[in-house]
Amino acid sequence: MRTLAFVVGGIGAGALAAFLAFGGSPTQAQQAKAVADSTTASFLSDSGALAGPRQPIFFRHDIHAGQFKIQCQYCHYSVAVSPEPGIPSMQTCMGCHLVIGGSDSASKTEIKKVRQAWTEKKPVEWVRVHYLARHAHFPHQRHIKALGPNACITCHGEVQRMPQVYRVNNVNNMGFCITCHVQRKVSRDCSVCHY
Repeated sequence: MRTLAFVVGGIGAGALAAFLAFGGSPTQAQQAKAVADSTTASFLSDSGALAGPRQPIFFRHDIHAGQFKIQCQYCHYSVAVSPEPGIPSMQTCMGCHLVIGGSDSASKTEIKKVRQAWTEKKPVEWVRVHYLARHAHFPHQRHIKALGPNACITCHGEVQRMPQVYRVNNVNNMGFCITCHVQRKVSRDCSVCHY
């Protein structure tokens, strides 16, 4: 019974916090901070003119990571514990998109594709944007640990401002890596990346 009281109390407190954060009337300081800190993604009807490869589903990083401020590690959850950042699973997408259906016709169309892939149990065949030569190793978890949660920007650029992800830096160029290691005064021994 005591556990039930704690659970109900926690849910009530969470609901109150959500109401105050999203439904209550914010003060002028909160409104000013929200405007200064916010990134509002622009409406796009065609991804053909954007930099980067077209994907089977037009996933808007500028909406997810920019406007809604979802951390990279929420979707790329294995990046802090694995050499590879991992492609988010459909289950991760559906955690939100079981409920969120989109606010305009373009987003509704793309979310419908996500839901269809989930229902049909078909994996989405994303087009890879970043890659390294097979003889080089880039353990993502070490870099996240050393550079912190915003480490992604170092190599991938400001993804939170990109409607469609594209290569900002030539991460497949050894010079890019060496420059970063020199700036941060870390090892440049060949065996660090080539093993």
